[in-house]
Amino acid sequence: MKYKLFYLTMAGVLSFSLLAGCTSQAASSQTETANTESLVIADQGIFSAGGITVTSEGTFSPEDHWEETGAGQTAHVDHANVLYQIPENETGLPMVFLHGYGQSRMGWMTTPDGREGWSDLFLRMGHSVFLIDEPRRGEAGATSVSGDISTKTLDQRWYTQFRIGRWEDGQSVANEGSQFPNDAESVDQFFRQMTPDTGMTSDMGSDFDGEMVAKAVAASIDEVYEMTGKDSILVTHSQGGRAGWLVPQYTEHVAAIVAIEPGGAPTADSEEFRVMAEQDIPITMYFGDYIDNGDPAIQATAAWQGMRQTCYDFTESYRAQGGNSSVIDLPKEGITGNDHFMFQDLNNDVIAEHVEAWIQENVAENGAE
Repeated sequence: MKYKLFYLTMAGVLSFSLLAGCTSQAASSQTETANTESLVIADQGIFSAGGITVTSEGTFSPEDHWEETGAGQTAHVDHANVLYQIPENETGLPMVFLHGYGQSRMGWMTTPDGREGWSDLFLRMGHSVFLIDEPRRGEAGATSVSGDISTKTLDQRWYTQFRIGRWEDGQSVANEGSQFPNDAESVDQFFRQMTPDTGMTSDMGSDFDGEMVAKAVAASIDEVYEMTGKDSILVTHSQGGRAGWLVPQYTEHVAAIVAIEPGGAPTADSEEFRVMAEQDIPITMYFGDYIDNGDPAIQATAAWQGMRQTCYDFTESYRAQGGNSSVIDLPKEGITGNDHFMFQDLNNDVIAEHVEAWIQENVAENGAE
C-alpha cells in the first residue's frame, strides 16, 4: 500500500493533494488521476481540545523520576485530537467530523480501495474540515480510566452489523447491488481501520462515555469558532451520533448536525432534545440500504429498523416544535446499495453532494448569528 502526499509551495501557500490515507495498488488509473488533482490548502495543523488533567498525591522528585507510583505527577487525558485543513477557496462553513465505534478520523479521509474520502470531497466544495479522534481513541488515546483492549476475533461481527452482506465460507459476500468495494484487498483494508478504545472494557461499546466525548467535541467546536469566527456543521457517524446529540449542551456554536446512521435519536422529553430545539439547530439523519429489505434472519436488520424509527420519531417531535429535522432514506432518494459506511462506498461522492445540497438549503451561511 502507498501513502501519497504531493506538495508544491506557491507564494507561501501549500498546494497539494492529500490522498487521505492509503491508495490501493489495484486502483484504476482513472481513479489515480482524479485523486492527484491538486487541492490548495491555506492552513493545516493538529491540536488537542478539552480533556482533564489528573494529579496524583505526593511530591514528584526529579532525582527519582523512575519511581513507579507516579506520586506528584500529572496525566493530561480524555481530550480530542483534531486534524484540520482550511482550503484557499473557502466558501462554506467549517465541518467537524466525529467517527463511530471502533473507528478513527481515518474513516473520513480515505476509502478501502483508495478513492478520496469525504474530507477531500468537502474540501473541494469549499469547506474547511476538522477531523476528530475522540477521547481514548487513535491519536487521543490517553485515558483517565483503564480499559481492556480485546483480542477477540470479531471482524465478521462488525461486517454483519454494518450491513455489508453475509460472511460465508470465509468469504465476503456483499449484498446484491452493494456499493461496498468488495475485492479482497479492500476488505482487508476495511478491517484494518478498526481502532481500539483505550478506556472501554466492553467489546460491544456498552460502556461508551458519550458525555465525556461530547465535552471534548464541544471544546473542539469552540476552538474552531476562535480560529474561524464561524459556527460548525457537526457530522457524526454511528456511535458518534450518541455523543453528537449531547454536544450543544456544552457549546452554542453548532450550526447544524448531519448524523450518518446514528444509533438512535433522543426522545422529545430529553435534555439534549430541549437544548437542540432551543438553539434551533437544523438536523438531518442519513440511512442507507438493506434496512427495509434486509435479511430478516440477521439480527442487525431489525436492530437498524428500530434505530432508524427513533430518528423518524425525533423528526416528528422536532418539527412539531417548529424545528428543522429530516430523515434521508437514501433508497427513497434513488440512491441504493449503501451500507453503514456510506461515506466510504463507491458512490460516496454522490452522497457527499446530497449532503452539500442539504447544507445549502438548510444552513445559514454565516453560521455565527
